[in-house]
Amino acid sequence: MSKYYSQYAKAYVSVDCIVFGFDDNKLKFLAGRRKLQPGYGEWALYGGFVGTEESVDDAASRVLHELTGLKDIYMKQVGTFGELNRSEGERVISVAYVALINVKDYDEKNLLEKELHWVSLENIPKMFADHNEMVNTAVRMLRRRIITEPISFQLLPEYFTLTQLQNVHEAVLNTELDKRNFRKKVKHLPYIIKTDKIDKLTSKRGAALYRFDDATTID
Repeated sequence: MSKYYSQYAKAYVSVDCIVFGFDDNKLKFLAGRRKLQPGYGEWALYGGFVGTEESVDDAASRVLHELTGLKDIYMKQVGTFGELNRSEGERVISVAYVALINVKDYDEKNLLEKELHWVSLENIPKMFADHNEMVNTAVRMLRRRIITEPISFQLLPEYFTLTQLQNVHEAVLNTELDKRNFRKKVKHLPYIIKTDKIDKLTSKRGAALYRFDDATTID
């Protein structure tokens, strides 16, 4: 045991992950019923404690992999939540992370095994501690970033139509966008590439399919 800092009170450090997906033209996140005290049975985000041999980012990556089974997920730190009474019994400081995935890549077995659900932003339940605040903070972060950064592609399949792209933006921003203006702006973005593929499943006329330029770096 370390001989340093023994005069100070100790606190636990955890990570909580807000995993967003786009489905049925809605932005949704993963949540489930809490399986430990305090707050057993309450709606909560998926999280875990930071191990003694891992950084906070490493802990978040581990938890996200446990949650989704996916690697190389878009992940950004949302903020630190450390109100005195946020968790009954012990002092727990949580670092929240937002992650974006394509719902089609997610193995639904995880939903059953971990008893998770895709929750629409329109129907967010009252959640454990400050998890509602974490979700709201994450949504505000996405709304700032989606305007200037190519993050929407994390929620889409490899090939997508401009309608699908607009639907994602509208779901995140919670507002209807003018179709003509949106397409005019999109077609001038260097990281959106038009392909020779045609969507014949969701478009009667056969809409052109686009893809994200993999050479573009997402910060």
